[in-house]
Amino acid sequence: MNRPLLLLLGTGTMLGLNFPIGKLALAHGVDPALWAAIISLGAGLSMLLVANLQKTAKSNSDSTLKFSLVSGCLSYVMPNLLTFMVIPKIGSGLTAVMFALSPVATALISIFLRVRPPNLIGILGIILGLIGALIITLGRNTNLETDGSGWIVVALLIPVFLGFGNVYRTLAWPEGASPHGLAAYTNLAAVPFLATMSILMGFNLAPLASLGGLIALQILVSTIMFLMFFQLQQIGGPTYLSQIGYVAAAVGLFIGATFLGEIYSTLVWIGAGVVALGITVSTWSGLKKT
Repeated sequence: MNRPLLLLLGTGTMLGLNFPIGKLALAHGVDPALWAAIISLGAGLSMLLVANLQKTAKSNSDSTLKFSLVSGCLSYVMPNLLTFMVIPKIGSGLTAVMFALSPVATALISIFLRVRPPNLIGILGIILGLIGALIITLGRNTNLETDGSGWIVVALLIPVFLGFGNVYRTLAWPEGASPHGLAAYTNLAAVPFLATMSILMGFNLAPLASLGGLIALQILVSTIMFLMFFQLQQIGGPTYLSQIGYVAAAVGLFIGATFLGEIYSTLVWIGAGVVALGITVSTWSGLKKT
């Protein structure tokens, strides 16, 4: 399971499953920050168990602790905080566009810092994926809210933080550390920040009482996703990893059409095809390097 394409598809699929699960939780009145904290806590503890069973867990050395705190802040805490801030101001459609910009931001940062930068074919694949993701977003959200240009500028920080997080994990990966151990520590490091965010937003634990099965499913899906995510980070590099969002968008379409009774326009399916083409080109660019 160490082939980058399989890991990309697997990680993106699990990420895509997170969206409908989270949507069900929020529909039951669960606070978004609290749900994010539950994901990080449950997945972190599960991965820590896996790492210990495989005898790959590392002690909390200074480098591992620093890696976990910085990575958790860049990739989980700040994007979640910004998302909660901007959705009421610019709508979910434009917020989704910001996540679609993550691979572009990652590529630019990796080129600037010279951390496993993509080649020209890889850049073409990223651009195609972005075009496809934007087509899907526009096709599913015909009434994008455009008021509040200042909040759009704030929202643009979402792909910036995600991009820096992707590059940082490759740049600062502790020597000899295992992907599973780092996945566990990074998620657990994010929990206090997410929990504090939830408290400040006035969280309510009551809705969780009836969602035991959904919580278990969410933790299972997230654990599988992060176990593959950090392996993909290690062998695929930051830019290739960042394209899991493109895969997740396509998976979300499939789930919506198959299980949720959603109907999409032809434009949306064209976008999904462009995303698939972009991923194919990016994977081919990786093969050209080897």
